[in-house]
Amino acid sequence: MSTENTVASQEKLVSDMKAVIADAEDMLKATADQTGEKIASLRARIQERLHAARVRLADAEAVLREKTRAMAKATDAYVHENPWKSIGVAAGVGFLVGFILGRR
Repeated sequence: MSTENTVASQEKLVSDMKAVIADAEDMLKATADQTGEKIASLRARIQERLHAARVRLADAEAVLREKTRAMAKATDAYVHENPWKSIGVAAGVGFLVGFILGRR
């Protein structure tokens, strides 16, 4: 479960970072008509950082994808090695979910 929570939080982080990058790019486009040396310098610095963030985000996404694949392969291997245990766990979880939902 801990690994699943970690993967889910990493996926949320990647999603949030994509949203921040998109918002920053929109802000840069909105201020494109602003002039001045300070504004130009700030825009250039932000564009550099956005590019670097985009690269790091792509790397993090690739690592996350690889971890997810490895976790799926490990789960598949476990189910193939222990089919009856897997069926028992799935039935138990299904029973608990049904019991909890039935009480509402």
